[in-house]
Amino acid sequence: MKKKSVTMSDIAKTLDVSTVTVSKALGDRDGVSEELRSLIKQKANEMGYRFSCSSKAAKDGFSFNISIVVAKHFINDASAFYWVMYRYIIELLQKQNYYGILDVISDADAAQLVMPNSVIDKKTDGMIVLGQFDREYVNRLEKLDIPIVFLDFYSGENRTDTILSDSFFGSYMITGYLIEAGHRNIGFLGNVTSTSSIQDRYLGFYKALLEKKLPVNPKWVISDRGADGAIYRKFELPEELPTAFVCNCDEAAYLLINQLKNEGYIIPDDISVVGYDNHIYSTISNPRITTVDVDSRQMSSEAVDILIRKIRDRSYSRGRTLVNGRLIVRDSVKNIRQGK
Repeated sequence: MKKKSVTMSDIAKTLDVSTVTVSKALGDRDGVSEELRSLIKQKANEMGYRFSCSSKAAKDGFSFNISIVVAKHFINDASAFYWVMYRYIIELLQKQNYYGILDVISDADAAQLVMPNSVIDKKTDGMIVLGQFDREYVNRLEKLDIPIVFLDFYSGENRTDTILSDSFFGSYMITGYLIEAGHRNIGFLGNVTSTSSIQDRYLGFYKALLEKKLPVNPKWVISDRGADGAIYRKFELPEELPTAFVCNCDEAAYLLINQLKNEGYIIPDDISVVGYDNHIYSTISNPRITTVDVDSRQMSSEAVDILIRKIRDRSYSRGRTLVNGRLIVRDSVKNIRQGK
């Protein structure tokens, strides 16, 4: 029977360290103390690890680092949706023997087209851009001579591989759920000029109304955030309100529900509210929020898979990948159909 070869993962489990740490130690790369490096090499020899693959990678100039680039305003909140995505990416990269470097870009640096530190220092083999940046900054990123994947953002002007939640259909689906529940006066909460995902969610909302020949009242299309991307703590609501709101994210839905409750409305008896993402806000809310579950783990998995393939083969490309969401029904919608 053929003896099973020893892997970096085997060494990592024996020493209770990560496979990334083992990879760095065996490849003589920065980020590991000399004492730990010596211990890992000693254990690798004891276990009969073959160094050929690691040595070849080092000679080929791989750093085994991946830059995860995100705008600062997307992760100001410790419970922000993109922190969840980041944790998934780190976990998935480790399984591929890669280490993720978080590059947080401030609004000022983005405006001045300052590139991520890991790129400036030439410490990365590729880049996952998490969330949206303005067109000029994206153009600069695309001109860098490294593999790149966009996650949760796209632009019709680029051909970079992109992973997206199907925001259009998700919003169309949840708006249709409100219509089936008897709602005819429905508003939308979200800044439709802020990000491509919010735009798609508005368009899905609009299509659902259009198919049922229901009007979109401009007074009920309400911005939820400023130009800096930060969500308002209080929204400017009109005097006359619809019977339901489609919110572009769960955080906005959570804040809207609390604002309406403070103004004396009962949710969902007076006004129904739905969100998007199936993030923590949907379950801490009272009532709990009906929403669309975004499969952030699958999106992260697709991004990591595509980027690793691009690193190994610069000609590889998959284009735009859509990941479907699913409706999560909770307690924030009232069925107002006659007889129900």
